[in-house]
Amino acid sequence: MLTDTKVRNLKPQDKLYRVADSHGLAIEVNPNGSKLWRHRFRYNNKATMMSLGSYPMVSLLEARQKRDSNKQLLSEGVNPARTQSKFDNTKPTFKEMFEQWIENKRDEWSSGYIEDTQQRANNYLIPTIGKLPIEDIKSPDMRNLLLKIQSSGKLDMLQKVKGIANGVFKYSVGMGVISVNPVRDLPNEIFKKKPVKHYASITDPKEIGILLDKLEEYNGSYEVNNALMLAPHLFLRPSELTGLLWSEVDFDEKIIRIGEERMKMKRTHLVPMSKQVLGMILKISKFNTESLYVFPGPRNINKSITPDSLRLAIRRLGIDKDTFTTHSFRSMASTRLNELNYRADVIEMQLAHAEGNKIRGAYNHAQYLPERVKIMQDWSNYLDKLQNKTSVSPSELQQSLF
Repeated sequence: MLTDTKVRNLKPQDKLYRVADSHGLAIEVNPNGSKLWRHRFRYNNKATMMSLGSYPMVSLLEARQKRDSNKQLLSEGVNPARTQSKFDNTKPTFKEMFEQWIENKRDEWSSGYIEDTQQRANNYLIPTIGKLPIEDIKSPDMRNLLLKIQSSGKLDMLQKVKGIANGVFKYSVGMGVISVNPVRDLPNEIFKKKPVKHYASITDPKEIGILLDKLEEYNGSYEVNNALMLAPHLFLRPSELTGLLWSEVDFDEKIIRIGEERMKMKRTHLVPMSKQVLGMILKISKFNTESLYVFPGPRNINKSITPDSLRLAIRRLGIDKDTFTTHSFRSMASTRLNELNYRADVIEMQLAHAEGNKIRGAYNHAQYLPERVKIMQDWSNYLDKLQNKTSVSPSELQQSLF
């Protein structure tokens, strides 16, 4: 291997010659005395020699670092030659187009979603293809990058990263920067599908009653206890429930209005409050903590309790994850309401699931509202019946009104 002293003492000869260092790195000495670092590697089974700069401007240590960077790119399926400065610097890079795409989405996406997207890109896309001119990125490059994520077993992340890349390339096509989206041409068959996750749930009426009785046995913080009592009635996702704001509760209209920035589907969501829910929230409101949150944190009223606090509470009650989770309140309600022959479309709307027609979904958060008001009251009545708290029977649910 070379040392700084050896490189410095290399003398020119009548003909060009090279002295090897290691792993394809060599110093090239020209008859005029100039010394140039070279890295020899194979890409797609084709031998390639790449310049890494001249000595002493580029030291031995820096040359080795550049060589190691090339090896990393090769392991990710990227041709290191594409990162050379010989490319026209006026060509926009993937990173530059990503930043333009993000900026274009700022009015459409929540700040949290933008932050998540930037983090995923910085972790999986920018280090590999960020400096490449976007027009030079081809389908094989994206295939290799995505398959590497797949080989790590992160199938959920694979789809998210693929979606980000696809968005950047589609935007770039639309802006006339490139003519072909290299992600579009990748067949779905080469990627594994993420297994559909079905949350454990309880749907047998007798077992639901037992569950509700057990929840009332929880002896933890006042805030977590109240969230647990409301969870079966509201159909909300754990983060939507625990982060509930007083500004979202309309006592006059008996409606909870959750803004799009807090909803998974980025649409305003309405939750009609049954008499039972209204009573519980009114009771909570009498304990004025001066917090913006219905369920403030026990140590900091400027933050809400977390979804994990609900999970831990359920586990403390002796209910394991294979029996019930914090998400299971939603599947429990959905299953039973479908079995009781309520309209599936109304149930899905109240669960805030994706609307097939995105344009319709964006403007119809109040769709089926009268039926949803009835469903929410009927469901609370049904839960009370299962705990022997009311005389309303399942057969009478269809006739009960708010």
